[in-house]
Amino acid sequence: MARRATPRPVFDQPHVVTSDNVTRHLWGDAASGYVGDEVLLSTDTLHALIFTLPPGGRFGHSPDNRTVFAADEVYAVLQGTIGVIDPAIGQVVRASEGEGVFFRRDTWHHGVNWGTGPVRVLEFFSPPPATGASSAYSKTVPYLEAPLHANDDILGNWPMGRSAIEDKDSLQLIQDRDLRWRSEGALQVGLMCSTEHLTVAIMHLLPGDASGSRRHAGDALMHVTAGELHVHTPEAEAGTWWRVREGESIVIPDGIAYRLVNQSARPVSLISGSAPGYLQ
Repeated sequence: MARRATPRPVFDQPHVVTSDNVTRHLWGDAASGYVGDEVLLSTDTLHALIFTLPPGGRFGHSPDNRTVFAADEVYAVLQGTIGVIDPAIGQVVRASEGEGVFFRRDTWHHGVNWGTGPVRVLEFFSPPPATGASSAYSKTVPYLEAPLHANDDILGNWPMGRSAIEDKDSLQLIQDRDLRWRSEGALQVGLMCSTEHLTVAIMHLLPGDASGSRRHAGDALMHVTAGELHVHTPEAEAGTWWRVREGESIVIPDGIAYRLVNQSARPVSLISGSAPGYLQ
């Protein structure tokens, strides 16, 4: 079955995305496997979604559903454990809840649920499908006929040959020790990646704290992973005070100023993606 275009929800004002109003999309076929997406945002600068693989679930690729794009991508694992595979070179990484995987354009990628329950992954993608960077681009890439799910060059050469092997890696596992931290006032910011196309960060805000006023050089989406967040958008026409519960997301369109506020007695944690730039 030919791959249907991914829906592209766009918002010109701040918007809270919940399980009740999210845009759902199923892609894949019998050969590639089927994946259920919750598309949070898809603008001219940023694509963000949550995909779920059930126990035993996996995705690969087929002629009509090719998983190689002209984009930087981050997988942030919200639940469960995923094995991410580059079938062009046989590299495999294992990422569990709280960890992530980063890769750049032209990286073939497969995924397999390596846990006993569902795996849920927050994915950021830029340049986005609106620029032709996804399925339209993948059709121009030579088809990968013989995928590798292991790299046999490692056998008999690990860890002695670590440096040469890792030089060829395309997938980067991101654990807490790999985050590059920034102190932005009361806001604790741990960068997962920051490229010319995409910045993704884990953020923490302690009880009673608030960030300063912020603007992004492009569209942004923040997904709350713990606690309850309030967001102040004094310039927005649609509203100025937003509550974002755990498991929900808020879209901040290009150039709109906002502050993050924690009114609760619990720390708030979130994952933020912005593209193409970070702060103005």
